[in-house]
Amino acid sequence: MDAVAAAETVMIDVRPKRVRVVAWVAAVAILAVFAAVATALTGSIGEGNAVFRPGDQAAMIGLGVCGALAALAFGRPRVWGTERGIRVRNVFATYELPWNVVRAIRFDHGHPWAQLELQDDDTVSVLAIQAVDKEHALVAVRGLRSLHAAHATAPASTPDSRS
Repeated sequence: MDAVAAAETVMIDVRPKRVRVVAWVAAVAILAVFAAVATALTGSIGEGNAVFRPGDQAAMIGLGVCGALAALAFGRPRVWGTERGIRVRNVFATYELPWNVVRAIRFDHGHPWAQLELQDDDTVSVLAIQAVDKEHALVAVRGLRSLHAAHATAPASTPDSRS
């Protein structure tokens, strides 16, 4: 978070629970598989057609590290709620929105994660609040909704250009 947002009091700070555990387990498994393959790559295969050298083994471990980091990216989502607005960090994107542009915080039955419904009819997925986290997710949504109700104001009207 930047210095201005860090100076603000964060009232809600939510990260997914199960997805982070799965991401760490997957990262360790990916790294272990690639390390095992790297140690198995020795000598030559067949009639000298393929020869594996230490550089090939290092490359396999490097690919394992890249795969593990990719798996860990799915544990990255987080949402912060403050008096001024909400900050949503998903796997690849981060959104900072003031409360007055958020129309509603939705967590519909059957949907895998919460969503912010914006005043311009757009939506922003909140991957930090996952349905698989059950009660943890419900508490987070209720907290964000109460923050939204307490701090949202009507959106600023824009002059109509057709007048």
